[in-house]
Amino acid sequence: MTDVTFLLFRTLFITMMTVGMMASLTDFRFGRRKLLLVLAVYSLWVSCSSLVLLRLGGELLLLRLFYLTISVPAILLTYWAANDTPAQAVFNYATQILVSVLSASMIRWLTELLGLSRLVNLLLMCAFYLTVIYLERRFLRQPFRMLIQVMPARWGVLTLIPCVFCGYLILVSAWPGSYLENEAQRVYVYAAIVPLIFVYIAVFKSLLAQYHMQMERQSAALLTVQMTALKEKVQRVKELEHDIRIQRHDLRHQLQAVTELVARGDREAALAFLDTAQKRLGEQKEVRWCSPPVLDAVFSSYFDQARRQGIRVEAKISLPDTLPVDEGELAIVVANALENAIHANLELPRNQRELRCKMAGAPGILLELSNPCAGEAIFDGQGLPVTQREGHGLGVQSICAFCRKNGAVCQFEQTNGWFRLRVVL
Repeated sequence: MTDVTFLLFRTLFITMMTVGMMASLTDFRFGRRKLLLVLAVYSLWVSCSSLVLLRLGGELLLLRLFYLTISVPAILLTYWAANDTPAQAVFNYATQILVSVLSASMIRWLTELLGLSRLVNLLLMCAFYLTVIYLERRFLRQPFRMLIQVMPARWGVLTLIPCVFCGYLILVSAWPGSYLENEAQRVYVYAAIVPLIFVYIAVFKSLLAQYHMQMERQSAALLTVQMTALKEKVQRVKELEHDIRIQRHDLRHQLQAVTELVARGDREAALAFLDTAQKRLGEQKEVRWCSPPVLDAVFSSYFDQARRQGIRVEAKISLPDTLPVDEGELAIVVANALENAIHANLELPRNQRELRCKMAGAPGILLELSNPCAGEAIFDGQGLPVTQREGHGLGVQSICAFCRKNGAVCQFEQTNGWFRLRVVL
């Protein structure tokens, strides 16, 4: 195998493994077949462009320009095929490229230092990349995707970190010559690993702190919603009690009027009077959706809010007095689901707004909430709806957290223009 052939194969191998690292933390919006087609076209581009650079200026020219010919196209293509925002995409992909470049260069330097063969070099890189891809997908994917959904914005400054380090490594390793032939350049290249580790530790600590802050804000907001719903329920009960006192006060006069009509023999007038009084009492009747008071308050509050927004509500709720889970936690799930459904309805004309809610408590708890939606919803690899709007997406995370805690199953789907959520416990 000639040097050019080996370097070309090695470059393509490292590139494909780096793309695998990118994909390990990414949710794609394309199917597998389309992704393979994109990967094949990109591989062809990498092979042709790298071969041209190797022919023109050897490995040094490839080292100087690989970021433009290989890395930037990979970032653009992966972002195009993914659901992430530009800032999130650049941070993820540039970080993976940075780790890949440093690791591949260290493995090569060690194999050359120890006098090992090219085959050993490839085997070591293969073992390294496969291990990293497995570990990232197994341990980092879920926390990273959760951070992206909870914090869809504020990633712009973070993208500077991997980009600046990549620029530094390319500059130091390729000018004035190759770092493989200059010991001082190698020291400068690998010395960047220490500050890089500390910077990323600080970054992830900051991200985790922001995540916990967002979750605390969400909990506080949901508690406020719950308390507001209860206060509204108490206020309605007080208003009904006041109306009942008035009705009891008026009942004496009504009975007297009916007695007088009966005494006169005016039966039709008496019946009409009683019918009117009965309808008036029916208008004051309290709507009670279920026995558990907190859930009843949440249903009453959000259904009233939906009706005020011109949303038709169709609800069938049958719950026992005692629930197998904490009523407050379940009420938060219901509040999140209803709030999301109401927000989705507000994007539609009034004549298309509708909310259908079914909830049963036997043999297990089943919640099904449906609403029409404008446009197509985007789902990630776990089947969860994805949003890129700041402040949105926390409700879905709260529902998923409840399901994980209580062993429940949640399903999100969109069919025939309707978005549907099912929670089965």
